[in-house]
Amino acid sequence: MRFHKEGYTSLALCILFIFVLNALIQFYFPEAHVVKWIVYILSFALFVIIVQFFRSPVFAIDVNENHVLCPADGKVVVIEETDEPEFLKDRRIQLSVFMSPVNVHVNRNPISGIVKYFKYHPGKYLVAWHPKSSTENERTTVVTENSQGVQVLFRQIAGALARRIVWYVKEGDTVKQGDQFGFIKFGSRVDIYLPLGTKINVQLDQVVKGGRTVLAELTSVSQPLPDTTSDVIEETVIPEHTEVLTEEHAEPTLVIEHEEVKPEVEETTEVPETEATPAPKKAPAKPRAPRKPAADKGTDKK
Repeated sequence: MRFHKEGYTSLALCILFIFVLNALIQFYFPEAHVVKWIVYILSFALFVIIVQFFRSPVFAIDVNENHVLCPADGKVVVIEETDEPEFLKDRRIQLSVFMSPVNVHVNRNPISGIVKYFKYHPGKYLVAWHPKSSTENERTTVVTENSQGVQVLFRQIAGALARRIVWYVKEGDTVKQGDQFGFIKFGSRVDIYLPLGTKINVQLDQVVKGGRTVLAELTSVSQPLPDTTSDVIEETVIPEHTEVLTEEHAEPTLVIEHEEVKPEVEETTEVPETEATPAPKKAPAKPRAPRKPAADKGTDKK
């Protein structure tokens, strides 16, 4: 737990006031022991109130692009759909958090992003829960756009006791979710305007904590969808050479060449070898008749 820097002046004035008051009581009423003890008790109570009001708790922030963190400690007093006429100029879901004097009054960035708009408005000091306090009281308006292009508007609104609003941001600043963007002294209120369709996680009269309670979830942030077709449809691979694009009649034509399909060769069933059958013997050739010798022409004439 730390003491916030905005409370240094208030704490110093409180200590000075307590010292002067007790000195006067001791000087003018030295024998009034009952009065002195009453003053001592009131002085201690005043000191505790100042210290607890300006306390600044330290804790880890869970940064999430899809979450909208609560900007301040307090109680949810408004959840409604309304128009935002100052900057967004469209229908929005308004959430309002009322901060009593006993709450931590540190204001924290609900989302991370870039400050697209900032403006301070002087105004009245109606009670913070009054419906017109959002538009008539002293206030600041901040619009932050996250990396997905979603814009969230939020306002610091002064109450009947809070006469001073402090802010630490300006247009063009890059802010981080959960970091301090301002401080409001004593009773006050913070309004936040979310896109329609945002999932609201809180209810009316719910006690919330700044930087820790997730007010809503931005459904417009894209998330990967589960692959439901991977188990059913197999990927079809087309060879590169089978797809040719030509231009015919000034229009692209898709020509698909099919690969030549070779006929399947029927398998032959092998017959197991059996005992070899002897080849048939050839019939013996018939003997030829002897050739008669030719007669000598000279021996016929004597």
